[in-house]
Amino acid sequence: MSPSPTPMSKLTLEISSDLAEALRLPEDERLPRLQRELAIRLYQKGLLSFGKARELAALSKWEFHELLSQEGIERSYDEEELEDDLATLEALG
Repeated sequence: MSPSPTPMSKLTLEISSDLAEALRLPEDERLPRLQRELAIRLYQKGLLSFGKARELAALSKWEFHELLSQEGIERSYDEEELEDDLATLEALG
């Protein structure tokens, strides 16, 4: 008998309203900004790949690359990215 599929887990971060209001950002910019900041730092520390970090930031590959550049963060090029690029080239060729 095969095991049942593992349900997808979801991570929720709760921030108090006092802390959220302390952010010097308009309310509608808070969540996307926090997602981008978290994505940048996790990528910088090597805890997320470029692809997963840009997914967290909800940005395109090029937008996230530009954001990293603006933040002065060098991109690392890992094996996962190489495989993605090779797959893209194969699909195009």
